[in-house]
This record gives sequence, structure tokens and C-alpha cells, in this order.
Amino acid sequence: MNLDLFVDTSRKGISMALSQIAQNGSAAIYEETVDTAARGETASAILDELLNRTSAQLDDIKRVLVTVGPGSFSGLRTGVAFCQGLCFSGKRDLFGVSTLQALECFGTADSTSKDNVAVVIRARPGYWYLRQTVNGKADEVFIETAEVTERLKANPVKTVVVDEAAAADETLASLFKEIGATAIQDAGKPLNLWSPLFTSEQASLIQEANYIQPSYFEKLK
Repeated sequence: MNLDLFVDTSRKGISMALSQIAQNGSAAIYEETVDTAARGETASAILDELLNRTSAQLDDIKRVLVTVGPGSFSGLRTGVAFCQGLCFSGKRDLFGVSTLQALECFGTADSTSKDNVAVVIRARPGYWYLRQTVNGKADEVFIETAEVTERLKANPVKTVVVDEAAAADETLASLFKEIGATAIQDAGKPLNLWSPLFTSEQASLIQEANYIQPSYFEKLK
């Protein structure tokens, strides 16, 4: 049995899923646990539960994908460290991706071009994290509401993946309506929609947790 493990601790609590993809592309095995109140020390227990539910062993996990931010420091630190520990033996590959990049997959699940998808999630009052791909080049920025409006009007998209705060923001809601974009909530989607990242990204044992602060994006420039 070859399983993929998905771990997201960058948002609320811990989201974790085990997946096995059949040859026809469907999920032959899929089990997920989302615990918005979970803390880092419960990650092992959640994984054990998923393994029991799939009648699998730890050695069946061959690839691990973990989100590395932006997100809460404590959540990212424990999530990345947990996944590094799982992959330290070399028995499985570790893939670290930005949370925004992972969320983008929710908008491209129907083979929509990445140029037609943006991600907007709250950083702090009046500020947002925006990921947008323009002419095949992805950019992640920490910006104010006015600049989100400016960027999306300049390069309209068909789909915007949003968190609860972005979905409730009246200015953003008006913007999405004006450019004709459909807003998709980031919650409630199966994590194995992130599977394409195993192909587009390279495995790396060492990953860096990124914090909610502008310096995260300054390091990318």
C-alpha cells in the first residue's frame, strides 16, 4: 500500500488526511480528520487514528505534504517538525508548500488555468495575503484591501479561494462580484486536492515555517 499524508497546521487546529490514488485517478482510500481545537501534541494521535481507519501501517506512507505558511507560529512549528520527524529516516519524501499554493488547488480542481484563480486570506485587520498567477508567474504578497482591489481589477480571475474573513468582507465581496469571480471557501474541501503538488514541486527534507508578518514575503523577493 502506498499512501500520501497531507498535514495542514497553518490554519485553525490540525487537518490531516491519508489518501491512496487509484490508477484511474480516483481516491481508492481517503480518510481525513479536521480538528479546529487540536494542538501540536495531538498530531501523533490523529495520525494513529487515520492509520487505524485505513488498516494501514506507518511504513505504507510514502509521501508527506505539509503547509509551511503563512499561518500561526505555533501551528507551523509543530506541523513542520512533526512531518520532518516522519521523514527523517528517508523512508518517505517530504514536500513543503506555501499555504496559499495549497489553497490555490481548491480553485484549480476542475483543471482551471492557474491564471484564472486567486487566493485571498486574512493576515490582520485591513491586510490580506494574496496569491495570484499572471502569465504563468505566481506571486504571493501581504497587502492592504485597496491593493487587493487594484491587483484583481488589473488582472481579473474567474475563481477566488477565500477564508471566512475574506468571504465576510463587504469590500472584497463587491470586488469579486464586479470582476465576475466566484468565491470558494477554503474549508470543507478534501486535502487530496493538493495531490498535483507532488508532481509540480520537489521533495525537500528541510522546510522553513513562515510566520504571519510582512518579512515572510520580503524573503521571497
